[in-house]
Amino acid sequence: MSDLVAYVDGGSHGNPGPSGIGVVIERPDGETTRIARWIGHQDNNVAEYVALLEALQHAVAAKAKALRVYSDSEIVVKQMTGEYACRSARLHSLNWICRKLARSVDFAIEHIDREHNREANELAHSAVQQHSKS
Repeated sequence: MSDLVAYVDGGSHGNPGPSGIGVVIERPDGETTRIARWIGHQDNNVAEYVALLEALQHAVAAKAKALRVYSDSEIVVKQMTGEYACRSARLHSLNWICRKLARSVDFAIEHIDREHNREANELAHSAVQQHSKS
């Protein structure tokens, strides 16, 4: 397994509220993995971190050499790159776990505009919608 590219998004309907994550992982051979998962009653930032965590866990399990992540969450990107300190108690443990897993691969994360993260956003939204129907 070589490099993976992941688009991640998390969202809540209300803040906090019913939440889901969406992750799109692309392999060099063109194969794409899509993940939409309900994560309970959370706030937006927790959901964004859980989406990143999902991508990192997938990369480690797949024995990827590198993971390039694209997220529309400025706070997650800037905390992961060290530009912002993580002062929030509720995000600190998620940040710590993500940083630890990120050391297992050649990791990079970059902020993108929401319109360039549409598929991950739709997956996160659909996870909440599917759960609400059941």
